[in-house]
Amino acid sequence: MKQRILVTGGAGFLGSHLCEKLLNQGHDVICLDNLFTGQKLNIAHLMKNPFFEFVRHDVTFPYFVETDQIYNLACPASPVHYQFDPVQTTKTSVHGAINMLGLAKRTKAKILQASTSEVYGDPEIHPQREEYWGRVNPIGIRSCYDEGKRCAETLFFDYYRQNQVRIKVARIFNTYGPRMHPNDGRVVSNFIVQALKNQDITIYGDGKQTRSFCYVDDLVDGLIKLMNTPDEFTGPVNIGNPGEFTMIELAQNVIRLTGSSSKLIFKPLPSDDPKQRQPDISLAKEVMQWKPTIELEEGLKKTINYFSDLIKSGV
Repeated sequence: MKQRILVTGGAGFLGSHLCEKLLNQGHDVICLDNLFTGQKLNIAHLMKNPFFEFVRHDVTFPYFVETDQIYNLACPASPVHYQFDPVQTTKTSVHGAINMLGLAKRTKAKILQASTSEVYGDPEIHPQREEYWGRVNPIGIRSCYDEGKRCAETLFFDYYRQNQVRIKVARIFNTYGPRMHPNDGRVVSNFIVQALKNQDITIYGDGKQTRSFCYVDDLVDGLIKLMNTPDEFTGPVNIGNPGEFTMIELAQNVIRLTGSSSKLIFKPLPSDDPKQRQPDISLAKEVMQWKPTIELEEGLKKTINYFSDLIKSGV
């Protein structure tokens, strides 16, 4: 059935892929973005679609529209960007959640919150399950993002209990793919851009810290499946790829796939950077029949091709 769907942060990396998939499924899509980290380039190919609408707007201010579903993805998600203006980052998570939940309450829309694995902080259990409450520093340099997202989850569940708003909460683990911002400081984009330019690849710490990398197409499928689960299933649910790799393994893969002459250099680990990150996706498999299908090597090849074209075009 055709739905009217609002995607906040829709011109960003994840949001643009989500908008594209929803349009391909035959829905009406409103893309809301203030273009702080989102880019018109990400959605340029959608602009001629009569069922797509782009609105430049900041979610920290109310927005009014009739809608059936809301995907709330608005928030800078890389340390470089969310630490640039930490107060605004917290406001985006908290005020943005309040504004979108208020809209969902008024229109009786179903609303999905793009939360994050960062709510687990530097975890004491591995892999991370949804019932784990996390180990987060509330006053560190990453807190604007980590605690902002934790507070957004609180608001979602309070609107659910107090106002019967139909909510879904996805805890997104590391995701990569085409349309990542080349200067966002995330490890996959960093390594690929450095390798393509034959520059030294920067590894923070000893390189033995681990991450799990989910290709963007798998992640978007997970978000849509979560949105379409029965109303009684709220989450939170982990969405990510449980395959675990060290930073050194990732760097070596990128060097091999790009044919780069880059060398590895090591720098101190930033404050509060988690040592391990791996999702337990048992709940997503059970309730949503979802699991990632794209292996790291296949996803890296697609992402490398995107960045190679981007660098050649001088964008």
